[in-house]
Amino acid sequence: MPDLGEGVAEGEIVRWLVAPGQEVAEDELLCEIQTDKATVEIPSPAAGVVSRILAEEGSVVPVGDLLVVIGAEEALPEEALPGNAPSAVTEPAQSRVQATPAVRRLAAELGVDLTPLAGDGLVTEATVRAAAAGAGGGRREPLRGVRRAIAEHLSRSHREVPAVTVVEECDFTQLSVRRGELSYLPFVLQATAAALGRHPALNARLERDEILYLDDVHLGVAMQTEAGLVVPVVRDAAAKPVEELAAEVADLGAAAAAGTLAPEQLRGSTFTVSSAGRLGGLFATPLVNHPEVAILGLHRIAPRPAVIDGAIVVREIGLVSCTFDHRVVDGAVASAFLLDVIARLEDREP
Repeated sequence: MPDLGEGVAEGEIVRWLVAPGQEVAEDELLCEIQTDKATVEIPSPAAGVVSRILAEEGSVVPVGDLLVVIGAEEALPEEALPGNAPSAVTEPAQSRVQATPAVRRLAAELGVDLTPLAGDGLVTEATVRAAAAGAGGGRREPLRGVRRAIAEHLSRSHREVPAVTVVEECDFTQLSVRRGELSYLPFVLQATAAALGRHPALNARLERDEILYLDDVHLGVAMQTEAGLVVPVVRDAAAKPVEELAAEVADLGAAAAAGTLAPEQLRGSTFTVSSAGRLGGLFATPLVNHPEVAILGLHRIAPRPAVIDGAIVVREIGLVSCTFDHRVVDGAVASAFLLDVIARLEDREP
């Protein structure tokens, strides 16, 4: 398993693109690996014949462990040979059930006995799932890929970060007129990046017993995809005009939807913005994107009654929140930051 970037300690084998006995060229793609950052394709480091595949699809492999043997096995240490590897893809020779290791593992997870399903051919994943559904009790599905990575990351954030949320109303009426064809999001990114320059405590990381205040502002933008939540990064956001921010967010959104985000597009954020849009409810409390210390939430914007100069009028009102790590950020600082962002969105002096 190669080193796939900063903070990546393991990866899940999503799909093998080669099979034992197949001849591969140097740099030919071997497999797809899902990390907590992205799905990446792994090229072959050498040309030769695939002797063995040591990690089955769906298995999680630490960086540095063997994935596949290309060429002769004699050059490998004995403990690394397939028969001795705990993750080796092997099937019992005595078994009369024909099924791949992935199907056997699925059957074990769903509590399905493969023996009655053997018949005269290969037992498939569909057959196992159908048997599980027929047994009643609901449908089980392994926690894999992006969903597994999300579960682990959010569990860590919830476990380690003592989070507090402050919320304010924002009047988007003027912005709704001047934004034209653009969405609200690039304006929020621009206002956030500018406010972080005045409130550096929120553009930081807690590293053991030190707070690291970061010079650059790289904004993570939480995006929902069919595979799950991803957070691509808009780099140097404070230096970009709103039109450039809008174009970059659109490009990242298209890549996220297509599943083609590169690992470097998902690394290095210093602060995250989460915009749930109209489907996100009136208000939510986003989790801090560890190891960052705060996250800004943009919530549903809609026509609502407001009091202006003693009169009740209809304005475009939305809630904006800041959830922060109370070990690093005080409530007064987070509130001042949030009011700074809102003033910029309302086209007022912060």
